[in-house]
Amino acid sequence: MKNKILQNYYQGNAINAYEFFGAHVCEERGKKGVRFTTYAPHAQEIQVIGSFDGWSCKGNKMTRKDEKGVWSKFIAGAKVGDMYKYRIVQATGRIVDKMDPYAFYSELRPNTASIVVDLNYKKWSDDKWIAQRNRNFDKPMNIYEMHLGSWKKEEGQEWVNYRSIAKELIAYVKENHFTHIELMPLNEYPFDGSWGYQCSGYFSATSRYGTCEDLMYLINACHKAKIGVIMDFVPVHFVRDDFSLSYFDGTPLYEYEKACDADSQWGTANFNLWKEEVRSFLMSAAAFWIDRYHVDGLRMDAISNVIHWHGNKDLGENQGALDFVKRMNYNLHQAYPGVMLIAEDSSDFPKVTHSTLDGGLGFDYKWDLGWMNDTLKYLEKDPIYRKWHHNNITFSMAYFYSEKFLMEFSHDEVVHGKKTIVDKIFGTYEEKFAQLKTLYLYMFTHPGKKLNFMGNELAHFREWDEQKECDWKLLEYPTHDSFHKYFAKLGELYCKTPTLYEKEYDWESFEWIDADNADENLFSYMRKGEKKNYIVILNFSPNAYKKHKFGVSESGTYHEVLNTDLDIYGGNTLELGKCKTSHVECNHRPYTIEVDVPSFGGVLLEYRRRKPSTKKK
Repeated sequence: MKNKILQNYYQGNAINAYEFFGAHVCEERGKKGVRFTTYAPHAQEIQVIGSFDGWSCKGNKMTRKDEKGVWSKFIAGAKVGDMYKYRIVQATGRIVDKMDPYAFYSELRPNTASIVVDLNYKKWSDDKWIAQRNRNFDKPMNIYEMHLGSWKKEEGQEWVNYRSIAKELIAYVKENHFTHIELMPLNEYPFDGSWGYQCSGYFSATSRYGTCEDLMYLINACHKAKIGVIMDFVPVHFVRDDFSLSYFDGTPLYEYEKACDADSQWGTANFNLWKEEVRSFLMSAAAFWIDRYHVDGLRMDAISNVIHWHGNKDLGENQGALDFVKRMNYNLHQAYPGVMLIAEDSSDFPKVTHSTLDGGLGFDYKWDLGWMNDTLKYLEKDPIYRKWHHNNITFSMAYFYSEKFLMEFSHDEVVHGKKTIVDKIFGTYEEKFAQLKTLYLYMFTHPGKKLNFMGNELAHFREWDEQKECDWKLLEYPTHDSFHKYFAKLGELYCKTPTLYEKEYDWESFEWIDADNADENLFSYMRKGEKKNYIVILNFSPNAYKKHKFGVSESGTYHEVLNTDLDIYGGNTLELGKCKTSHVECNHRPYTIEVDVPSFGGVLLEYRRRKPSTKKK
């Protein structure tokens, strides 16, 4: 078994290298201890140093097991909880202490020792969930993206705990009708301000929030509550800190050899994705979180930097990196067919979500960053000028069916002086909220899965700061509380309305009613389902439109199921209405409905198809 893993490792096909490398509790020759194994082909000598012998640094030299660079050592008496490092005499003769690249747990920063753990969690009870999960193509997917350390703070504590936060977090997620949580990277990282995207320990659950078992408890509890868990994964770059992967054996073992390729725009080092051992390392790291922590999806960060050198189209495609990501996605899908792979990709590279067998990259979903940017740019403008930018709203449907897109307002949109979602919108305080509700009606009725970063559901005005918890006191203000109720209702409607998520990647599910009414800042479209159709009307003008005419294809009564101006959501409308068709052509359709559209508001109408008559003629 181990020989097979090692063979695959050298060929760049291993997705379970963590079963061979790292620190594994075992028994050899009748003695209990730990087997330490690492890869360092150019090292002159390696010692395992650790708390098991008082960091004496004597007598624990690793043995080189093959000519390709595997080193290993069994240490009798070493046990779970022991800290350790690899003291490496590098190719240059320099002596440096390194963390284990395959460490499963680590000291809390700024300390850097790896820690021996046993990952055989005996309290998993999510077998049914794992057996039934799939990639949600025809299911609702409403994702709550969060930074675990700044969602809520525990009094007197720097960090929350995975286990202690579980009950409250799950209740909140259910209350707001999210189907999944997406956790910003939980691998180990040295700098808090990187939010986990500058990684050091790719197999090590960050000790900021507790133990490995604490994290397993949280994920198991989510699954019991029918909540999926997605984790951010960073396959592009890693920290340059001397204790980590950088020049591990004195040579560029994980990074590119040339500085122009190795240096990333984040001050980190780019992985050499052409090298087979690096490919096995990263594929195994991705599979590790699915295998040992039961995550339901991986959101892959900065895929544009995989596609093009440094994410710059002018520098050309990185063919070795493209080959790697295709191989990784294919292998992960083969091993874990129900797990989602999601690309954060800002490029226009084709077939990102197409099967690798059809020449695609093999992702299941791609963040629609173009939709996000165009939509927010439109709302930032004074309504007087929006008619000149009408296509910012309509353009997304011109390319939507080229990929399986996920509509997102993520953490990247609410930091670094960009303002929060509500604060980006042009207008007075009251006008911002009216338009915010209409924006979210647009988001939840646009085809594609949904993602919002924590705080968006509260209409946060303060930009996100990883050192502070969400501004929960906002809910004491009626306007914020009303919006929060509206957001939850919208999530409930989305999750309970098959027309809004079934076959959404089929072009027949969406149809513009009027995509060209730029003068009135009005947009109207239909979401079509097998049993019910829905009419969506969005008004991004300060003008209210009374009995405005819209064309529909079928006669009957259209019932309002949501109006952004309802009084319970902070508006002025007291009750939902209904519209009966007249046999008058409008918008190139045979029937007309007349709808009262509120200022900066939106309306969602439901049409139930009539059942065929069973009466005999």
